Order: sequence, then C-alpha cells, then structure tokens
Amino acid sequence: MEDQLAELTASTAELTTFANALWVLVSAALVFFMHAGFALVESGFCRRKNAVMVLMKNFGVIAVSSLVFYLVGYGVMFGEGNAFLGLASFFPNNGGADADLPPYVFLFFQLVFAATACTIVSGAIAERGRLLTFFVFTALATLLIYPIVGHWVWGGGWLSELGFVDFAGSTVVHGVGGGMALAGALIIGPRLGRYLKDGTSRPMPAHNFPLAALGVLILWFGWFGFNGGSELAIDAEVGRIVLVTNISASAGFLAALAWIRMRSGLLDLSMALNGALAGLVGITAGCYNIPGGWAIVVGLLAGVICVEGVLALDKLKIDDPVGAITVHGICGMFGTIAVGLFGYGNAAELTEPLGLFVGGGASQLVVQAYGTLAGVAFAFGVGSIVWLAMKFLIPGGVRVSAAHELEGLDISECGVEAYNEELAGVHADIPAGATAREAAGVMVPAENS
Repeated sequence: MEDQLAELTASTAELTTFANALWVLVSAALVFFMHAGFALVESGFCRRKNAVMVLMKNFGVIAVSSLVFYLVGYGVMFGEGNAFLGLASFFPNNGGADADLPPYVFLFFQLVFAATACTIVSGAIAERGRLLTFFVFTALATLLIYPIVGHWVWGGGWLSELGFVDFAGSTVVHGVGGGMALAGALIIGPRLGRYLKDGTSRPMPAHNFPLAALGVLILWFGWFGFNGGSELAIDAEVGRIVLVTNISASAGFLAALAWIRMRSGLLDLSMALNGALAGLVGITAGCYNIPGGWAIVVGLLAGVICVEGVLALDKLKIDDPVGAITVHGICGMFGTIAVGLFGYGNAAELTEPLGLFVGGGASQLVVQAYGTLAGVAFAFGVGSIVWLAMKFLIPGGVRVSAAHELEGLDISECGVEAYNEELAGVHADIPAGATAREAAGVMVPAENS
C-alpha cells in the first residue's frame, strides 16, 4: 500500500511538472508572437517609405538576441556569480534547468523576454537609425545591459536581496528597454524635418492605423503569456494574473482616449492604442501583487501618464515615432513604483500589505523607487556609452545618410517598396482618355477573323 501511494505521489508530481512546463512553453510562444505585434505597431506608426526596414529590424532583433542570450546572456543573468552579475552557465548545455521545470523550458521562456527589451529600442530610433549599428547594439545590450539588470532582480542579485518586486518585468524588460531607447533617440537625433527652426514640431503621422491597431491587439493577447507565464506554473494565481493584466490595459486605453480628447479636442487613436500598452506595462511588475480594483487605478494612471509623457518628450524635441520611451520607459517605472503604492504580499486574500495606500507603509515604496531608478539609469548610462562608441568608431556612424532618409529606407537601402503600385506601367500603351472598350482592345488580343 505504501509503495502504491509513493508511486501515485511520484506520478502526480511528474504530471504537475509537465503541466507547468506546457503552460510555460505556451506562454513563451505567446511572448514570441508579440514580436508580430511590435512589427505591426512600429511599421503602422511609421511612414510607408520605411515599412520594409522596420520589418527587417524586428526580424533581426529576434535572431541576434536569441543567439547572444543563449551563448552568453543567460549565464550573465542566471548563472552563479556575485550580486552584480552571473559568471557561469554560459552556452548552457544543461538546458538552463529550473528546479521545477524540465530542461530548456525556463531557458526558452527567458530567451523570448530578452528579445523584447531590444525591440523597444527599434521603435524609438525608427526611420533614421542604421540597421548594422542597431544589430550591434542589440548584441551588446543582450550581452551587457539587459541580463545584468535581470540578474539584479531575478538572478539573486542585490536588488532581490533588498526585497525589490518586479514580477514580470516593468523595470527589467520595459524600463531597461525604455532607458536604452532614450539613449539611442538622443544620440541619433530626430528625423529630418521633425522639428522646425522656429521650435515647432512637424507631425509625421502614422501611415497605416489598421496595422498599428492589429499590432496592439496582438501585443495585448501576448501579454497574457508575458505576465501569466511568469508564474512559471499553472496554478490558482494564473487566472487572477491574466485578469488584472486585461483590466489594466482596458483602463489604460479609456483613460488615454479621454485625456487626449480633453487636451486636444480630438479622439486620437494613436494615443489610445499607446494607452492600452501603457496599462499593460504598468501592471506587469505588480500583476501578482496588485488586486483587481487597484489594477484599474494603475491602468487609468498609466494611460494619463502615457499621454503627458508623449507630449512632454515632443516639447523636449526627443523624437520617438512610436512612443516607446514613454510607454515602456516611463510607464515601466511607474508600474514598478505602483507595487509600493497598491501591492500586497498576498493579493488574492488581500493580506500582507506592501503598498502605502493599502496600509503597508512607505518602506516597499522606497525600495521600488530605488530599484527602478537604478535599473533604468544603468540601461540609459551603458546604452549611451554603446551608442556613442558606435557613432565614433563604426564607419558611417549610427545614422543613415540624409539622402537615404529623405528617399526612404525601403528603396535606398532595401531596394523594394512595401506597397507596390498595382499594374504600374503594365498598360502604358493605352492612350489617355481611352474608353473601356478601346482599353480592352489594347489589353486583349483581337481574335483572328
């Protein structure tokens, strides 16, 4: 009897392990699919003459970061080392095994996160950054920036020892990505013609809102895996994590739409879409710790912060075609701090208060503010050094030529257009003003009599 009970217990444990692994792999696939969303958002928000280059960057960032993170980045982030960085598990032939997951599952989940951080940079430098230097930056960021901050928080580093909470990456992924994006946007500079000599800004509106809207919906969908998969198990908490993720995004969309209507008198879809993303970024750090009611507050505040942040950066003449710096950087910092305002140690039962507004005092708030400032400042500082080094050391620098930028990177650098004119030049022999019957006579060979 005891042997049968032990065998049943072992079988149950094995089934639980594989159920958890299945959920984490599905979540990793959802996070990977988010790259389709990023590609659609960035290409939709940019001008049509640069759409192919945007797609090139979004594919390339996956390829570059996947290889670098597997070979080195994972070891820097999760390998044994010191409080600052990991110094082991490079080229992890053991699969980067986690104690509760089969080999390679945890590694792949973390790998798709690493690619996300560098994708954020792509949007902020769109339409004028060089492809080569962006790929070089992606490799160095996946090697030296993202995994070091990740080690501080998720790899047993010094921030985790302080009790810093960032459940799914408001700082580690989004804040770091926003800091690197800000460095790139400042050093590369704004697009030609974006800011006029009299100090005013010249709008460069999105060329395809259907693409951008579809991209945001894909990102919203993928975020259920981004946050829900960070539980690293399929348990009772996953449903609540996914729920608060959704309602924060919903509140962010509505808040941004209402706020920009109040500020400008217009129903600005681009701001509303970014408001939804701001709500998602804002709840990412605290999706485990913040209950539903406060998640709505987080989303509402993130939506307003998103609008004001985009407007403020524009006044500072920091050109960000897709709003990545505000959505991911500023709202990522806010979302991390929100744990110190509204978080609980046990959000499901509303016990173990951590946040200032739920009776937890200010101690967690101080830790959250300190941690997010440290992570974003490190990303911005090291990112600035890398961008400056490439600007002066790599032939051609970090920016495309003025001629290529004005012509559009699709034609000048890729040699193709995203949207070819259908039938252009095919029937050039049709005379102007020809009737339909006459045109048909040109296009369709006459039958032999």
